[in-house]
Amino acid sequence: MRVLLVEDDEPVAESLRRGLIRYGFEVDWVTTGAAALAHSAPYDVVLLDLGLPDTDGLDVCKALRARGDVPIIVISARSDETDRVVGLELGADDYVSKPFGVREVIARIRAVMRRAQPRAVLEASGPDAYGTRLTIDRKAARVRLDGEEIPLAPKEYDLLSFLTEEPGALMSREQIMEAVWDANWFGPTKTLDVHVAALRRKLAGAITIEAVRGVGFRLEIVASGEGSSPS
Repeated sequence: MRVLLVEDDEPVAESLRRGLIRYGFEVDWVTTGAAALAHSAPYDVVLLDLGLPDTDGLDVCKALRARGDVPIIVISARSDETDRVVGLELGADDYVSKPFGVREVIARIRAVMRRAQPRAVLEASGPDAYGTRLTIDRKAARVRLDGEEIPLAPKEYDLLSFLTEEPGALMSREQIMEAVWDANWFGPTKTLDVHVAALRRKLAGAITIEAVRGVGFRLEIVASGEGSSPS
């Protein structure tokens, strides 16, 4: 997913940019309203600071909204309710007050992207297919292998759902633990290895989960006709 980040505060922008990239987002960062309006590369969502050096972010919000329906999330140190209301009235889809955490911003991004997707598309999409054997019905939280439902423990399902968001992407242990368990998890990370082993066993032949020493895991979908060899 491509993000246009409009933020003139370098430490804030760099921290947010690194966090978003760590979660698999592509980020284009600009520091002024003029640069945001002149940006020609495609993007899926805008993170827009209101306190820009060359113009009021609310004016940029209004101009971006006039161009199309790309979701806009305002990020600002302004906590006044009037700014929130005006921002939403000018076309912003959500409003996040500083200070904020990367996980909160990502949750807001995913929420506005779900709302932006037409309801008919969501209803028609049905279960997600991964190769010819595996399907995940995220609305019903059900996993099927060759048409047969596979019973998964809640965290096994959460882990599979997270890793299949971007098959082939290398996910760090920290990233997985934060997304599937909790940012404040203080238990042993060995629990992650146990859940990975369970998924390998239950879904053998449909996926492989490669362990990358010192980093994390990479899930791959097994193409039709390939054998399976747990990593």
